[in-house]
Amino acid sequence: MSGVRMMAVAAAEADLRLDKWFQRHFPELPHGQLQKLLRKGQVRVDGKRAKAGDRLEEGQEVRVPPLTPPSAVNEKRPVVPRKVPEGESRELRERVLYRDEAVIALDKPAGLAVQGGTKTTHHLDGMLDALRFGSAERPRLVHRLDRDTSGVLLLARTAAAAKALTASFRARDTVKLYWAIVIGMPEPDMGEIDLPLAKGGRPGGERVRPDEEEGQRAVTRYALIEAAGRRATWLGLRPLTGRTHQLRAHMSAIGKPILGDGKYGGSEAFLPGLDAAKALHLHARFLRIPHPHQSRFLEVEAPLPPHMAATWRYLGLDPRGADVGAAMALLAQD
Repeated sequence: MSGVRMMAVAAAEADLRLDKWFQRHFPELPHGQLQKLLRKGQVRVDGKRAKAGDRLEEGQEVRVPPLTPPSAVNEKRPVVPRKVPEGESRELRERVLYRDEAVIALDKPAGLAVQGGTKTTHHLDGMLDALRFGSAERPRLVHRLDRDTSGVLLLARTAAAAKALTASFRARDTVKLYWAIVIGMPEPDMGEIDLPLAKGGRPGGERVRPDEEEGQRAVTRYALIEAAGRRATWLGLRPLTGRTHQLRAHMSAIGKPILGDGKYGGSEAFLPGLDAAKALHLHARFLRIPHPHQSRFLEVEAPLPPHMAATWRYLGLDPRGADVGAAMALLAQD
């Protein structure tokens, strides 16, 4: 077909969603038009039909059909990262929890988006040059955290490390443990939530809902660590699948929304008189993953962010309590 282009996925674009890849190369292409092209099979990856949320791999070929308007086709448009002010660069570097020649583990703050979007211009992906530490290669994202979720976020420092880490995440060779405060007390105090979830809403305003017929399988393991009476509970959470907003949607579905999660819990997700409770209380506390170049596991832990530490003090909870390790160990069992 005249005007069809075959474009290779660059190393820096590995693990990028297909729709985000189009957004980078063809910013004038409306999302609805892209969806129409995908439904008709005019956009393909390595010759196969694709979906907007498919993750790309380095070296794959994306079939790009003729686009309207023509000015939207610009395969040589460079991705220009935002110039990071020195103060922000320094603060970001101070959040590094672990670094070696292959990986960087970062303590992502709550409120910082990992990637950009239509209305999101300030995001981690645009700041990664601040984390080069003298390397010729720019760090790469290999997994995601929600904007309002804090904690351990892993970056790859080389294309080879990105490929290995992405494969580990996809194969579920990782253990990701979260801390959360939820409203009320789950019964039983330890178990699994196996509830399919389906996406809804527009890009940038995505939310998921339980859907037994059309949803994708989503499984969350949880364990009570400590209760603050019956009004709030400190839980350890382990997602066994990686669906969008999975932990938030699952806890809301069982009637125990995460503190500060008005999107999924509405007014019931707040505690009167607690200012810190206005922010989401979900924290990626611990990550274990095979090291991409060494015969060992990489284990990283992130401290509580200020708003959650304040809530722990307000509720009289001790993050160093004797029961913490036991509950986390139970969650980490395969």
